Order: sequence, then C-alpha cells, then structure tokens
Amino acid sequence: MQGDDFGHLERLVSELDARGLHARVVRSQTGRAFVRVINPNATSLAENVTCRAQTAASRPDWYYWWSWGEKMHTADDPAGAATKVARVLAAVGE
Repeated sequence: MQGDDFGHLERLVSELDARGLHARVVRSQTGRAFVRVINPNATSLAENVTCRAQTAASRPDWYYWWSWGEKMHTADDPAGAATKVARVLAAVGE
C-alpha cells in the first residue's frame, strides 16, 4: 500500500456511514484498496471509490477518484467527497 491512501479511505467510510450508506474498504487481488459503497435503499446503486496521489510540482496531493477514472474530490475533505457520493447514489425520492 503506498502512502496513506488507506487512512483516507477509512475516513471516507466513516463519512459515508454517517450519511446512511453502506461502505467498506476492500483490498483487490492486486493489493490496491478501494471503498465499496452501496445505497441500502436501492442496492443496485453502488460505486467503488479509490484514493491516490496526483503529484504536483513539489508534493503529492491526494484525491478520491470515481470508478471510471475521473478525479472526484480532495482527500483532505472526506465529508465533501461523501456528500458527492451520496448525491450520485441517491434513489429517486431520497
């Protein structure tokens, strides 16, 4: 596991849980970790979120990334990231 991505993922899980979503850190067969998130009110609404560094000029900045490879949110703000995930996974009427 490189850097502190696992810690960022665990903080995201806490924020997602607080929003009523089911989330857990999963380690893939390659050793890469991600957060599996499921809306318990509509289990077909699910997402896998990764966390990795994107190196700037002098230091790496950590980001959460959507499963399709798009940068989602800075890892320094897991609450903001959880809000975005909750919005994407919201069922009609939630």
